Amino acid sequence: MFQSAEIGHKLSKTAYREAVPTLRAALLAAQIDLFEQHKTPVVVLISGQDGAGKGETINVLYEWMDPRFISTLAFSQPSDEERERPPMWRYWHSLPPKGRVSMFAGSWYSDPIRERIEGAISIKELDARAQQINRFEEMLVNEGALVLKFWFHLTKEGQKQRLTALSSDPRTAWRVTQWNWDRLKTYDQLQDVAGHLLRVTNTAAAPWVVVEGTDDRYRCMTVGQVLLKAMQNKLATKETLHTLTAPMVRVDLDGRNVLSELDLTLTLANKPYKDELAKWQGRLSELVRDARFKNRSLVCAFEGADAAGKGGAIRRIAAALDARQYQVTPVAAPTDEEKAQPYLWRFWHKLPRHGRVAIFDRTWYGRVLVERVEGFCSETDWLRGYSEINDFEHELIEAGVIVVKFWLQISQAEQLKRFKEREQIEFKRFKITQEDWRNREKWNDYQQAICDMVERTSTGEAPWTLVEANDKNYARVKILRTLCEHLASALQKQPKLADAPTVKSAKAKKINQGNSERKK
Repeated sequence: MFQSAEIGHKLSKTAYREAVPTLRAALLAAQIDLFEQHKTPVVVLISGQDGAGKGETINVLYEWMDPRFISTLAFSQPSDEERERPPMWRYWHSLPPKGRVSMFAGSWYSDPIRERIEGAISIKELDARAQQINRFEEMLVNEGALVLKFWFHLTKEGQKQRLTALSSDPRTAWRVTQWNWDRLKTYDQLQDVAGHLLRVTNTAAAPWVVVEGTDDRYRCMTVGQVLLKAMQNKLATKETLHTLTAPMVRVDLDGRNVLSELDLTLTLANKPYKDELAKWQGRLSELVRDARFKNRSLVCAFEGADAAGKGGAIRRIAAALDARQYQVTPVAAPTDEEKAQPYLWRFWHKLPRHGRVAIFDRTWYGRVLVERVEGFCSETDWLRGYSEINDFEHELIEAGVIVVKFWLQISQAEQLKRFKEREQIEFKRFKITQEDWRNREKWNDYQQAICDMVERTSTGEAPWTLVEANDKNYARVKILRTLCEHLASALQKQPKLADAPTVKSAKAKKINQGNSERKK
């Protein structure tokens, strides 16, 4: 992919001076149109070899464009806060809202390239990371973003000359350190790794633009022209680009499904309920204080029919936790800020640090439930939502997050009973709205959407727990018990912290021995 960037591209001073005023005016016009229309976010990745002019090009773009609607984000080694969350968390936090431009100096490509050069990951692991990146970028584009990826290329001799020239000029010598010279020694490795990664991530949704970095004028003009044409094309496009998706086809010939098979007559009397509640709340409290949980975090996702008892179940979980340790996030219609971002953005923002618990009262599954049934998004959007949600949860689990998902199911008759009770009890009236009554009319549509959701997103890593919730006592105990079982199972697979006392039981020795063998 680098051959076309090794032929000595140059632009004369005269041609450059003549072209810049027109380009600047057009860039400003396109940038203002994007901002006023809130049409799309623009994500610009500036990558390439050391000394190829990444910083200079960003500075020129700031000069040519309106700096009020543009930002630059530079990424190096992650901070402590970033290490305690999935690797993509910091990039999600930095995505621009619709109408703005963000330039990334360093991006989600930096770590895979570095790790492969250092030998920390295999070529198969690099390819897996590349596919994850492809899906992430495709999701951004399908959500309306414009993703531009530039790789600034220099030959090995060209990079050496560039570093020499920079270090010999007193005005730029500070930009060249011993680290840059050491990186020159890994030039061939970088070429191999970057060339491979660029090839497998050069997609139709987000292609790479390889730019020769030897001549400053040629490099800046090329980037400016590509950025301008991309923004103009985006402004001229009426519809958001959608990935072709196979239509949903579902047939239940015998009328049975995962919801119809639930036994909603299950109950738990008050006396055993109180005993079981205390038992599992105590167990949950122990588990979140376990030393091994200091290196993990917990995400509890609650979905269910209106009036199914999500809030009551969440309060029973919270009662077992230290208030400083958890955060409950009720999810309603997105705010204007959230509408300006991809739909998963607001959930990435609420992910917990190590040793913390995040409880979501309604979740990212709104895309394939309420948005699907109510027509708040297109069929293509909610169809691709299944795979994007699975990717999201997979990233959480890979980063050590324990994900537990609950669907609370009640019958139509029980729902009607609870609706009427809410209308009669003064302090519960706020829970019932006209929208709740309207949703009952679409009961069958929601049941179909729920079955599809469970079928497509109940994975081995993050299975759904379907809760028979006609009886609140039974539902709350089942939720607490299931949560404790998932948490205990996850912690059992996690070795004790180094400073934790060693347990000398035969079982513990066997586990430690197995962990040692796996490390070898």
